[in-house]
Order: sequence, then C-alpha cells, then structure tokens
Amino acid sequence: MADADRKEAKPERPEPPEGTLPFNIADPKLPKAISSQSFRSGGYPYEEKMDDDRYEKELLGLQIELVKLHNWIRDSGERLVILFEGRDGAGKGGAIKRFTEHLNPRVARVVALAKPTDVEKGQWYFQRYIAELPTRGEITLFDRSWYNRAGVERVMGFCTEAETDRFLAEAPDIEKMLVKNGVRLIKLFFSVGREMQLKRLHQRYHDPLKRWKLSPIDFAAPDKWDDYSNAFDAMLHATDTKNARWTIILANDKRRTRLNAIRHVLWTIPYPGRDESRIGDIDPRIVLSGRQFLEEGGEE
Repeated sequence: MADADRKEAKPERPEPPEGTLPFNIADPKLPKAISSQSFRSGGYPYEEKMDDDRYEKELLGLQIELVKLHNWIRDSGERLVILFEGRDGAGKGGAIKRFTEHLNPRVARVVALAKPTDVEKGQWYFQRYIAELPTRGEITLFDRSWYNRAGVERVMGFCTEAETDRFLAEAPDIEKMLVKNGVRLIKLFFSVGREMQLKRLHQRYHDPLKRWKLSPIDFAAPDKWDDYSNAFDAMLHATDTKNARWTIILANDKRRTRLNAIRHVLWTIPYPGRDESRIGDIDPRIVLSGRQFLEEGGEE
C-alpha cells in the first residue's frame, strides 16, 4: 500500500486516557528524547539495526530449515509447542509471522486467544489452553499463553494475588507433565526497552494498518512499566525450571529478534538433515537464559 493510501485509510483508532503517556501520541513526531534513546534503551548492545540484505539472506536460510523441521514434525508425529511472551510491542507477532509464513497452517497453527468468556471464567484456568495443544504431527505457536495470568492479568487487576500465586505454583507442574508426555515445549520471552516500547506504540497509533492492535491495555502498559517488570521477574523466577527453561531475547531490533528466535528453535529440536552452517550461531549478546537474564537485573 502506498503512503498516500495509508493516510486516506482511517479506521477507528482508540485514544489513550489523559495523562497515561509521557508525550502527545496524536503528534505525528515522536519527541526527540524518546526517539534518540529508543534503540539502545534497556541496555541494548547494538547501535544500529541489522543490515536489510544480510537479514533477508539469513532469514531465507532459516525458513528453509523451518520447512525441514515442519516436515519432520508432521511425518514423525512429534508435538511442538512454542510460547511467545513479552511486553506489549516487543515484536511477538512479527516473529510468529516469519516462523509460519512458509509452513502449512494445518501443521503449524497459531493460537491467540481473546479474553475469556463467562463460561471460560468458570473453568479451571489452564483448561482453554490445554484444549489448544497440538496432536501428533502438529506445531502450536501461542501468541501469548497461560502466562497471561502472571503478566497482564496480574498487573491490570484481572485476577487476585492468590490466583497468581496458585498459577505460579501450578505452571511448572503442568509443564512437567506436558514434557514427560512427549510434548516439546519452548518458551520465548521478548524483552524490549522502555523508550522502544513507546516508539512502537506511537508507530502503531499512526499506521492505519496496525491500529487494530491497540487497546486500552497497550496505553496503560508504559505507565505500569515497573509493575510489569516486577511481575515478569517473579514469573521467570518461579517458572524457569529444568523441564521448561525460559529463553530471553532482547528485542529492540526486530530483525535480530526474529533470526535468533528461529535459530534457537532450530538448534533445540534434533530434526534430521539439519544444516548447521545455514542456521548459524545464536547471538549471545541478545539471547540469554532465564537465569542469566535475572542475574543481570531482569526486567528493570
């Protein structure tokens, strides 16, 4: 779509409550103080985005390997679950798109559940997620998962502290059962800097093709940065277990994020015919274990 067409398309756009953002989001220009700090925010180790040509070349090779993985999952009857978690605007959706764009949707299925219905609210918390788990020969990618309870639900007051505590105690047991029953479980957490989150929120607000992603929760997130930091750190402490480790990816550069998320999955699953030279090395500057991330300060 041309820029002129984008400007003419004006779907309904939610507005933030007054005083919730540190700048006027309606102004098409992001404040320089935020823009200039966004890429390096949160201690991001790079100064510039990854080169486009290099990104496209590496992505192609990784997607070829994903097709091999997809075929092996389908033919062998394996079951793979990948959880994508992180702050609003961390790039989970874009990464999932690059994972799945060349895979058969009958094999690789994306699950992005809406808020629970009245019936679901009366069920066991994990019930609606368990129903979405893969059968033999399937890959399920959760665009947010049961960890909603430890993040947005906790911070926004959609559950009680007792419910959160029960979740944090039960989740490791649930995941242990899944793994012992043959489900391959990969948990990815995308960490994005504060100023980068504000920049991406501003970009979504002014892009008519992305406005649909915005909700009151998105506008509330920057004001509750510290609350989310504390909630995510508690989540990682409680649920980074030997059966289901967390992998943290510093996500200020979407290109590096996508490549390294795919690499991590490809290195984790021992599918036949893997071309290690094509996959390449995981970047240790932006990919950390859950324990390493917490030792370095976590979601500050």
